[in-house]
Formats: sequence, C-alpha cells, structure tokens
Amino acid sequence: MHTKKLMTAFIFLLAFVMIMTACGGNTNNNAGNEPTPAAGQGNEGGTNAGAAGDTALAKAMNGEYKGKKVTMFGPFTDADEVKFNESIKAFEETTGIDISYEGSKEFEATISVRVGGGNAPDIADFPQPGLLKGFVKDGKVIDVKTFMTDEYLQKQYNKSWLDMGTMAGPGGDVMAGVWARSSVKSLVWYNKKAFADAGYAVPATWTELMDLTEQIAKDGDPAWSIGIESGTATGWPATDWMEDIMLRTTSPENYDKWVSGELPFTDPIVKNAAQKMSDIWFNEDYVYGGRKSIATTSFGDAVKPLFDNPPKAWLHRQAGFITTFFPEGLTADDYDWFPLPPIDEQYGQPALISGDIYAMFNDRPEVRAVMEFFTTGESLKSWIQSGGVTAPMNDADPSWYPNDQERRMAEFVQSADTIRFDGSDLMPGAVGAGSFWKGMTDYISGTVDLDAALKEIQSGWK
Repeated sequence: MHTKKLMTAFIFLLAFVMIMTACGGNTNNNAGNEPTPAAGQGNEGGTNAGAAGDTALAKAMNGEYKGKKVTMFGPFTDADEVKFNESIKAFEETTGIDISYEGSKEFEATISVRVGGGNAPDIADFPQPGLLKGFVKDGKVIDVKTFMTDEYLQKQYNKSWLDMGTMAGPGGDVMAGVWARSSVKSLVWYNKKAFADAGYAVPATWTELMDLTEQIAKDGDPAWSIGIESGTATGWPATDWMEDIMLRTTSPENYDKWVSGELPFTDPIVKNAAQKMSDIWFNEDYVYGGRKSIATTSFGDAVKPLFDNPPKAWLHRQAGFITTFFPEGLTADDYDWFPLPPIDEQYGQPALISGDIYAMFNDRPEVRAVMEFFTTGESLKSWIQSGGVTAPMNDADPSWYPNDQERRMAEFVQSADTIRFDGSDLMPGAVGAGSFWKGMTDYISGTVDLDAALKEIQSGWK
C-alpha cells in the first residue's frame, strides 16, 4: 500500500514536471529519430513549439523506453551509492528504464581510460568540473542544449549554476551537463545554546564578525577552532577559506580568471585575500591552540572544541558535511550556522559550493530522458530527506529537508548574489590538489612568508 501511494504521488509530480519541461524544454522535431547536432553545435533548425508528450522525459513516463538501459559511472560508493540508487528507484519503476550505476573510488583515473578507449558510459558524474573540461574541449560530451532549451534550464537553475556548467567545446561554448547535487561551503558553525547564553549576536558583516571575534577574545576564549590536517590532502581547508574570501573581496569575473590561471596567485588581489585570512588565523588570541596548531589539527576534529562544556572555541567555518564529525548525541537543537559574512558590500553575499555535474557521452532518447529527470528536484527527493544534500534545482520542495539548518542552506544558495564552485576543484590537479595545498600549509606552518608561498603555489601552473 505504501509503495502504491508513493508511486501515485511520484507520477502526479512528474506529470507536472513533464508539462513544464515540454513548455520550455526539448522541442527538437527529430528528437529520438535522427542524429542530433554534435556537441557544441547547438540546435539549429529545430523549433521551440513543442506539446506535452514531445520530450524524452514525457515519452519515458508513457513507457516508450521500457526495458532500455542507461549506464552511469561516478564516484558514489558505499553509503552515497545506496542513497543514489534509492533516489532513482521510483523513476526506474515508473519508466521501466534501468539506470545501471557503477561507482568507483578511482573514478578520476578510470573515466579517462574508458572515454579514451571508446567505452564511455552514457552518463558520468563529475564532482570536479575541472576534469570534465578536458572531455568537453575534445568534443566528447553532448551539449544538453541540443535537447533542453535556455528557457527550461533558466527555470530549473539560477544563472550562476548555468554559468558554471558552460564550458568551451571545439565549436564554441556548450552546456556541459546538469547539476545534480551540491554541498554549501560558506558556513560558520556555532554552539547554539552556549552562543545564546553568552549573549553573542550572529554577525551580518565582516566588521561585525571581527568585532565578535575580538569580543570573545576579551571574554577569555579564542573565537575560532581551525584545522587543516588531512593526510596527503593536508591544506585543503585553507584553500576553501581563500576561495570564500576571494568571492568577498573581488568580482566573480576575477574569481573565474584566478581559477583558470589568468589571474596569478602573486597578484595583489589574491594577496589581499590571504592577508584577510591571516588577520584571523595568525592572531594567537583568536585561534584555539594558536597558529602552530592549525597545520597539525585534523579538519574533522577542529569542530569539536565548540561542544565542550564550557566551549573551548566558538566558531568553525566548514561545509555542511561537517555535522558528521560532530560529537555523538548532538541534535539540530544543539548547533546552528550563519553565512560567512560579506566583506566588500559591492560583491554582496556569495556562496561557495561543491557539487556534482552529470555529463552525457552517448545520445539516445532514453539517455536524454534520464538527463531531463536529473534536472528535477524529484530526482534528489529521497536523498534530501535523508540529509546531507542541497538541491541546486529551483523546484526542490523546502519541506523535504530534514531540519531547519539544511532547509536554510538551500535557501541561502537560492538567494546568494553569486554562486561559485570550489576553486581548487576547478584548477588543474598540479595546482588545486598540489601546490595550492602545499603552499598554504607551508605558509600557515611558518616555513615560508606569504610572498614566497604565493610564488610556490603559482609555480604549479607550469
């Protein structure tokens, strides 16, 4: 009975999605019958006057692709793989399409081998868009605008998401894929009860944040608990701080140039961001354990002093996933977060995010249907309800989120003045997962000064 009710609700919701998709989505007259334009060539010669039932998703819901198989390859393993498979289960049962997902912890290396060997999956999940760019440049990826219109995509996603999904193909810019899930990074966590008992107020500006930091120090405690140790990935939390501050001290265009290598790390714009970070990190009164502890404290342990009784520190900047490292027994009533505040008001309130973009390598009607499905909030519903995921789509229902904190994360992303992806994940591996991590660690541990650290990081671009 529960399954029947679930399926009925699912069908009604997707019926609405189909109608909206048909109004603004794929209306290519030859969809599913004749070859489509190559990636990067657009949809010239098609029309934008479709009717309900014309889209691949609508046809899938009518059972036209029953028995078809769509292969998918990505980095989801263990618990994430279970959650992903659960999120597509109702769609598979309704349409009869089998989404055959294969997860691998060696995804980054394996996807290159498979595509290069002519064995590309129909769809691949890229958590690092920088890796996807190479396949797009080589013309291996299908431009989703060959079957989804600008109007539909703009309805489903805010502009920043579409900007981040636009990449250079051999014939011009293409929409390289669709955003399927995200994690919000620009969050400052605190002990809710202790914060209120101390009479502290949530800061709305950088000046207020620094005033709060100073007030906590005067009250006898360090405000911040910070750790960047992460084994061979030590340093990555420092890159997140740099990215967040860059978004608050310069334009989104400069951020994009920095990520692409056009704006060097040695530029005064980047140095200014590092100095803003250092104002907090290198003040012995502001950081639990002082500067010397930052490089040796595990990123997962760094949040725990907030929940000692009494707290040993009061603030911790980290992405939404950090709740999995909180001490056992805490509930959503025990903690809360606020956005890392703006610094320069002309750049508003940005949001730094990470996420997964699904790219399409093989163009068949049933693959189009699955890609269209992934643009809907419904494709993430069960995952959202289980916690730990923020939907990038505009049609995700806020009531799906399991608590107020996660619901507000989704609202924060929707309302942010600018959204940008984790910069180090977009940079070449030699920089983003190499010299950037190491250079920040060397600077924080005191083995080099700031100018030397920035030169060291920049050398990774060579």
